[in-house]
Amino acid sequence: MQTSGSAKGACSSVIFILHPLLTIPYGASIHKGGGFVFLLCISGNFFPISRIKRAMKSAGTLPGRHPGLSMPFLRRNCDNVAKAVFARAFYAKIKAMEEGYMYHDSRRPHYRSPFGAVKAGESLRIVADLQGPNQITLRLWIDGQEKLIHGLKAGGMVEFTFVAEHTGLIWYYFILDGPGDRRYYGVQRGFGGVGRLYDTPPPSWQVTVYDPTFETPAWFREGVVYQIFPDRFFRAGEMLGIEEHRSLGHRILVHESWDEKPLYLPPAGEADYDPCDFYGGNLTGIREKLPYLASLGVTCLYLNPVFLSPSNHRYNTADYLRVDPILGTEADLQALIQAAAGYGMGVMLDGVFSHTGDDSVYFDAKGTYGNGAYSDPHSPYRTWYDFTRYPNEYRCWWGFCSLPEVNENEPAYMAFIEKVLAHYGAMGVAGWRLDVADELPDPFIAFLREKVKALNPKSVLLGEVWDDASNKEGFGARRQYVDGHELDSAMGYPFKDAALSFLLGERTAPELCEGLMTLMENYPRPFYDAQLNILGSHDTIRALTVLAGAPHRDALSREGQAKWQPNPGAIQPAHPLLKLGVLLQFGLPGVPCIYYGDEAGLTGMADPFNRKPYPWGREDADLLAFYRSVSAARRSCAALCRGGCGMAALSPDVFAAIRCEGESGAVLVINRAAKPFTGVLDLARFQQGPDVNRLWLSGRYRDVISGEEVPAENGTLPLRLPPMGGLLLTKIE
Repeated sequence: MQTSGSAKGACSSVIFILHPLLTIPYGASIHKGGGFVFLLCISGNFFPISRIKRAMKSAGTLPGRHPGLSMPFLRRNCDNVAKAVFARAFYAKIKAMEEGYMYHDSRRPHYRSPFGAVKAGESLRIVADLQGPNQITLRLWIDGQEKLIHGLKAGGMVEFTFVAEHTGLIWYYFILDGPGDRRYYGVQRGFGGVGRLYDTPPPSWQVTVYDPTFETPAWFREGVVYQIFPDRFFRAGEMLGIEEHRSLGHRILVHESWDEKPLYLPPAGEADYDPCDFYGGNLTGIREKLPYLASLGVTCLYLNPVFLSPSNHRYNTADYLRVDPILGTEADLQALIQAAAGYGMGVMLDGVFSHTGDDSVYFDAKGTYGNGAYSDPHSPYRTWYDFTRYPNEYRCWWGFCSLPEVNENEPAYMAFIEKVLAHYGAMGVAGWRLDVADELPDPFIAFLREKVKALNPKSVLLGEVWDDASNKEGFGARRQYVDGHELDSAMGYPFKDAALSFLLGERTAPELCEGLMTLMENYPRPFYDAQLNILGSHDTIRALTVLAGAPHRDALSREGQAKWQPNPGAIQPAHPLLKLGVLLQFGLPGVPCIYYGDEAGLTGMADPFNRKPYPWGREDADLLAFYRSVSAARRSCAALCRGGCGMAALSPDVFAAIRCEGESGAVLVINRAAKPFTGVLDLARFQQGPDVNRLWLSGRYRDVISGEEVPAENGTLPLRLPPMGGLLLTKIE
């Protein structure tokens, strides 16, 4: 067996074919068995050298050098068992070439440039490696029309160039025509990454095209959001507004103690659950806790609805132009906004614009207000709603008759909402989170953006979207959230799902990379950098409870959820796992969003158990200190606030990211396994994404948590991680 390559182990190695065996990169070794020589891939699968040799020979490169196979590799990390460890990208290329002498990876700059989403009017370059006599055509699908492009073939590669003319999605795959044979090359999984050969038309790669003028506010992208469920955060003074609510016919149940469990059963004598229990958290209470929020590095307060409403969640609006009296007055809201600005914080309100409450000024099912659409057929609000049989049959949100849906594109309704935006905009509101954005028509969201940005160009418009916002379908068409004329960004539920499922062992580190890289590839960069990195919200089970092994919310009734407790051995490891989740929140691109009380160790199943009062005086001090340290590191490190990012899996259990911005650098590594990890972080591992050419790894780094210094040398950095442990390293200036 002969080997060639740098004896110093450079960051990449050229692969040679020397008869009779394939050369192994420096730092790797071989495993013999059954008369074959095998390479042990990162995935743990063995592949005989004969297969790789056959692929290379078919490409006309045996013996000799193959220019297209210069790949990064891993250094040897073995005990007494010799292993040849290949970089995943090298294996993927070998396998693709063996199957059909073709290779394309949409996430590597060599094969697609620019990376990911492109601006309308921008030229896009797509490259594929191709061996053999096949003719290759790039098949595009744009606005329901097929377009075929023939490329330039030279030196074992074929190149295609075209202009992304207008906003929307472009889909593409390759058609290979040989003598009497047609095959296809399409995406292997999802909508991006490496492809494979198909015998029939395959899945396509996605290219998002967005408005070239689209930008998102830097203050939001580089900040930290804190979500507050107002009734449960803090009560300052006596509880007010109860009698006013009761005078409107609202049932109000008041908790005598801040520490009581939320109401979860129907009130006595009622068949249905009613979220009518209140603890009395108020706007003045939030204002009094601004110093606490500042200690967490918060720059944006996201408040669940504050409008007048008979429920504690306030998503069944009674009057958009009135602050709920239990929360305080309009003057209290303005005082909060002004005081928050003094701490460098903006206030983002929750806009519930797809439906109103039935007991509202506008619908007035109970006759409380006098001229609502239900009680008066000549009401000025009549055109807001669709009645199939007046007045008792009407379109409502998910079948809940207490939430009649509105006609968002009705001119009278749009004029009213413009008035609402102006009213709160004049107070200095910094943005809006749009409730159930999937149920708001695209023209209405575009209208909201126009009006919000006219009031304040630096304000934020965020949407509640639970899936990949770039290719979401609704109203019989693709939603245009990311195209640059609607949302600034979305709540990061895909981020939450990827992070928590990795920490729970439900997906591997490579699969975590895949999920995160898919969003990076599909979203315009301004949109991607402004998405909320959440681990939970008022609509999900608390993160700490999830990590302690909570069942799915649908597996238990409310009574079952109230009784559910984690196994005694599960809650302890949930704490270090939550810390790893926090490192992902603050260490990756996007805006970290803390759901109130997560930092204090709050637990709870689904609504209403995830909406318990903040445990003032009973916080988890260790967890709270961790949040503060990580947030402070992000605030002081340009690379973490706005730097480029590369991601890689070091093992099935170990995920790593490098962030760079000018001379500012940071490294994130997390080990979810219940055993320690020792290895080397190699810059050469980071091959995908838009920032691969601006990443670096050199100098000395300090761990944010332990304070330990770690040196990086020649693009490598030694790693020692404890079980369920992580590192967040920042470059020492």
